[in-house]
Amino acid sequence: MSDKFIIRFVAGVTIFVIAVVVLLNRHLIPGPAVAPAFTPYLPMLNAVLNGTCTLLLLLSLYQIKQGNITLHKKLNIITFCLSSLFLVSYILFHYLMRNEIVYGDLNGDGQLSAAERASAGFLRTIYLTILTPHIILAAAVLPLILLSFYRGLQMQVEKHRKLVRWAFPIWLYVTASGVVVYLMIRPFYHF
Repeated sequence: MSDKFIIRFVAGVTIFVIAVVVLLNRHLIPGPAVAPAFTPYLPMLNAVLNGTCTLLLLLSLYQIKQGNITLHKKLNIITFCLSSLFLVSYILFHYLMRNEIVYGDLNGDGQLSAAERASAGFLRTIYLTILTPHIILAAAVLPLILLSFYRGLQMQVEKHRKLVRWAFPIWLYVTASGVVVYLMIRPFYHF
């Protein structure tokens, strides 16, 4: 496959995924009237997948530093698959859940009253400070992951290394901060 094809494919996948996520977050894609019983468990599954990916990324880094290319590659394939499963689960959750989950929303009405905002206090600022780059970087890292994964599988080592210099720390932040975001927002889930 040519580089142009791969780059166009990665751009297309990235645009599609970001468009779907935006449409779901704006509630422009209608979901079911009643969410299935498993729906409340999806955020926890997502946090477990993110946490597992964080550990696998660190282990993968260790293995490549040790020169163990075979195990490094296997770990990255597993991480890629788990991250793909996370993406499917994330999209499914936002398709199935129609109500807003707002940090500090104690009564679950999707609105943050002055009293709820005061109660959340500085922790809400910390949450938003972690969440904002998490969201931006999650969108930005997708094409880097796809390209570096492809380059690694093709054993295009130099191109892979150049991409991974950027992709690895961003992907690591996104997976680790995803767990923190879940733990912080969890008390405000009202299912």
